[in-house]
Amino acid sequence: MSANRFSLRRAALIFATPVALATLLTACGEDGSGSQVVIPAPLPSTTATPTPTPTATTIAYNVEPCFTQKIPGQSGKTATLQDVIIPDTVKLDLTRPTRFPNGRHPSDPVVDILLAIIFLDLNASGQGPNTLASIPLDPPGNDKPFSLNFPFLADPNGSPARASGTGSGFDFRTDPESGYINVDRMGNAAVATALIRGPKKTEYNDDNPSVDVTGKYLTEEKEDLTQLFDLIGDDLTGLGLKICATTS
Repeated sequence: MSANRFSLRRAALIFATPVALATLLTACGEDGSGSQVVIPAPLPSTTATPTPTPTATTIAYNVEPCFTQKIPGQSGKTATLQDVIIPDTVKLDLTRPTRFPNGRHPSDPVVDILLAIIFLDLNASGQGPNTLASIPLDPPGNDKPFSLNFPFLADPNGSPARASGTGSGFDFRTDPESGYINVDRMGNAAVATALIRGPKKTEYNDDNPSVDVTGKYLTEEKEDLTQLFDLIGDDLTGLGLKICATTS
């Protein structure tokens, strides 16, 4: 071997030794300058145990008592909710003072009263048909003064204020019943809104109150009231109100 080749191999060995030594020291925990290189130990593999989600308690509501409870101040045919809304007409007993649901004054909060009859136990102490109407959330009065003449209501809002076309000029005193076009159920406000909530709403509005007595919509009304209790029943009891539906 020539002297030049031996020198090159020696130089390569001399150069490689510090590099190899540094690599070895680093692997052993030294950085080659005398300081300790801390290599963190691997964290133990842990699997977090998920906290089980509490199972919500399902409340089953039975609305049958809501339809059969006696309404304070009512008698005869208007003794229960079922009697008030079937048929869906305004009932009037001239032997008693007139306030909804016995007849109706223009300023009567009919929706609040009917909703109280639908949801609340009217025999519970401190509750009655006017419980929800007594909550100071409603407007203090009608937005327009009532008329002193029949039908006592102010002109409707809109432009024009009065509708035109078919059915707009019906005279209840002289025109035959066949000439009346039924477009909405307003006998007991909120029945068509709250108790007929599904696809039958249009059919109900188009139908005649004389059909109600056959019980055609009673099942629908009970099912929809049950759904309403599913939605807000706990809210009503949370407010300290006693509901007419029983629970299990």
